[in-house]
Amino acid sequence: MAGPEQILSMGNEQISILQTDAIGLLKQLIAIPSFSKEEDNTADLIEQFLEKKGVKTRVHLNNIWARNKFYDETKPTILLNSHHDTVKPNKGYALDPFSPLESDGKLFGLGSNDAGGALVSLIATFLYYNSEPGLKYNLIMAATAEEEISGNNGIEALLPHLGKIECGIVGEPTEMQMAVAERGLMVLDCVANGKAGHAARDEGENSIYKALKDIEWLESYRFPKVSSLLGPVKMSVTVIETENKAHNVVPSQCKFVVDTRVNELYTFEEVLATIHGHVKSEIRPRSTRLRSSSIALDHQLVKAGRALGRSYYGSPTTSDKALMSFPALKMGPGDSARSHVADEYIYIDEIKEGIELYIRLLGHIV
Repeated sequence: MAGPEQILSMGNEQISILQTDAIGLLKQLIAIPSFSKEEDNTADLIEQFLEKKGVKTRVHLNNIWARNKFYDETKPTILLNSHHDTVKPNKGYALDPFSPLESDGKLFGLGSNDAGGALVSLIATFLYYNSEPGLKYNLIMAATAEEEISGNNGIEALLPHLGKIECGIVGEPTEMQMAVAERGLMVLDCVANGKAGHAARDEGENSIYKALKDIEWLESYRFPKVSSLLGPVKMSVTVIETENKAHNVVPSQCKFVVDTRVNELYTFEEVLATIHGHVKSEIRPRSTRLRSSSIALDHQLVKAGRALGRSYYGSPTTSDKALMSFPALKMGPGDSARSHVADEYIYIDEIKEGIELYIRLLGHIV
């Protein structure tokens, strides 16, 4: 089997064509609104694109997936995954978010950076290897939905249909560096209960004061185990409210929300147990699905990336990687700092480099 550099040199012309096609596909994707839960039209476009390339596609909800041509049930499988849904454009846009504009080496448009660039780069990489016989691994390409809202009908719904996955690459904007760990996200709905009374008299139990005591603990407490990749567990109170409309009523109930980012050294259950042991408010997690995750530094995907000069880090943001039970590497063209901003863009050269690096990375393995 040819090595990664031989594979790249043998396919330079093919890679150039794939790069051009990928950029063209991204422009088409930008032009089609694909907000989370409304991705049917971009799903159709991706399906048509792959079918024209001779790839047999499969569809589940708004998720499009395909196996490589020589898929072999006896071989392990690598998943290539990114999402085609976007957030809604914010009010700061000066450009039309749905009109792909190429200017000064940049491609502007909603979803260009998060995660269109990574998606089309992984599709190009899949096409590069699709008809290659004798691979040691199967490849599955999955363009999935609802990532931006951590929805139930995206990668989580699709995974049971894919069979056993050995490991995966999740395409998100990381400047083609390797995000080997992610903080988990657990949102807590909290309620402090008191007793209503008239504010002018010494009566009632003020639920706000009770909530403030718990909030003070949440702000000051430090979980002892600090990750070298993700740092400490972080708890941030982001919403606080009472049912009161009048100024002269002692509130009987105060609700607040805690955004909790958990490193890979704790389970959600351990974090919850610690919180319950120190606060008096009622605490209820909205979900425990988006758990912290990590891939070992000696995993073959990471070693292949390091051989290509890629660095690694822990990511503070959460992606579909959190929903995968197998080792997964988050890596892709673009910059996370550009995600969800007005006049979002990605550099054309970032996409071209991303395709080359993905191909070379897999060349070390498949």
